[in-house]
Amino acid sequence: MSKSRFGVGLIGVQPNRSWATTGHIPALRALPDSFEIVGVANTRKESAEQAAAAYGIPRAFANPGELAADPSVDIVTITVKVPYHRELAKIAFDAGKHVYCEWPLGHDAADAQDMARMAKEKGLLGVVGIQSEASPEIEYAAKLIKDGYVGQVLSSTIVARGRGWGAVQPLKSTSYVLDRKLGSTMLTVPVGHTLSALRKVLGGIAELSAVLANRRTSVLIKDTGETAPMTSHDQVLVAGLLEGGAPISLHVRGGDARDGNGFWWQINGTEGDLQLSGASGHTQQVQLALKGGQGEDRELKPIEVPASYRQGGPENIVVGNVARLYGRMANDLRHGTHTAPAFADAVEIHKIIDAIVTSAESGRRVRV
Repeated sequence: MSKSRFGVGLIGVQPNRSWATTGHIPALRALPDSFEIVGVANTRKESAEQAAAAYGIPRAFANPGELAADPSVDIVTITVKVPYHRELAKIAFDAGKHVYCEWPLGHDAADAQDMARMAKEKGLLGVVGIQSEASPEIEYAAKLIKDGYVGQVLSSTIVARGRGWGAVQPLKSTSYVLDRKLGSTMLTVPVGHTLSALRKVLGGIAELSAVLANRRTSVLIKDTGETAPMTSHDQVLVAGLLEGGAPISLHVRGGDARDGNGFWWQINGTEGDLQLSGASGHTQQVQLALKGGQGEDRELKPIEVPASYRQGGPENIVVGNVARLYGRMANDLRHGTHTAPAFADAVEIHKIIDAIVTSAESGRRVRV
C-alpha cells in the first residue's frame, strides 16, 4: 500500500475514560503526515456521536460494520474489552481493512492464532498494541544486548508491581479488570507487556514453572465506596529458562510500590550487567531508567539513550510509545516490512501466558 496518509476508524471511544482517548487519539494526531482519524463507532450511534463531538472526529458510525465498510477507512483500531476483539477483527478483515487491536489480542493463544490466521488469509496487516516494544529504553537495551554489552547472558530477574490489582481499584468503570473471565488481568496486561519486552531484549522463554495466587479476593472501589470480588490473580511468579539457556525469574505483585520503585529488571552477563527500572510493571506506559556496568565497574551507572530512539512520537511516554507503534505500522504498510508487532507476534506472548496458567494449575514444569 503506497498511500501517504491512512484513514483510521476507532472502535471504543468513551470521552475522558477510555484508552482510546488517553493513548490512541493523541498518538494519531501526533502523526498528521501518516494518519487521519476519519470516524468512530461504539455500541450505540448516540455514544459514537458524543465521542465524535468531544474530540472533533468527522463522522460517527452506527456500528462497527458500517465503519469498516466505509471507503475512507484504511485501518480499524479496536480499543474495546478483550471478549469482543476477535469478532471486531473479523468484521474489519472481511471488509478488507487493516487492524490495530489493543493487547491482550485474545483470550488465549488459540484465540490469537485464529485472528492471526484471518489476517494472513486476507493478506492484511494486523498490528497489536504491545507498545512496550516501542519504549526507547527497552529498544536500546535490546541493542546493547545484541552488541555484546553484557557478553553472554547468564541470568535475568524481574520484580514488579501491577498497580491496579492491589487493595483499591480507583474507578468502577475500570473494575472489569478484577474479573479473570474478561481477559484484562494482571497476568495478561502488565505481565503480558513485560513478557513482550523480555522477548524483544533477551528472546523467548523455552520452559517454565509458575505459581498464580489470589491473596486478595475482594477490592475496594474507591469512587463508589463498594467492595467488589477479585478473581484476577494478584501474585504471578515464574521461573524458567530462556531459549538461549539462561535462567529467568519474574515476580509481579498487585498494588503500587510504597516508594515509587515498582519495576526492577536486571540482566547479568559474563562481561557486564544492565538494569531497567520504573514506577510500575506497566512497561508499556511508564518512564524507564537504564543503567549498566562492565568489567571492573563497582556500580551501575546511568546509560543515556540516543535521541534517535525517542523519535516518532511526543515526549509523553504513554502517547509516545503508542505513536511509535503507529509509525511502524505506516512504514510496514508502505514498504511491506515487519517493524510493528503483528498478530503473529502476539500469539507467541499468549503461548507464554498459557504456559504460565498450565504450569500453575498442574504444578508441573511446562515447555512453551
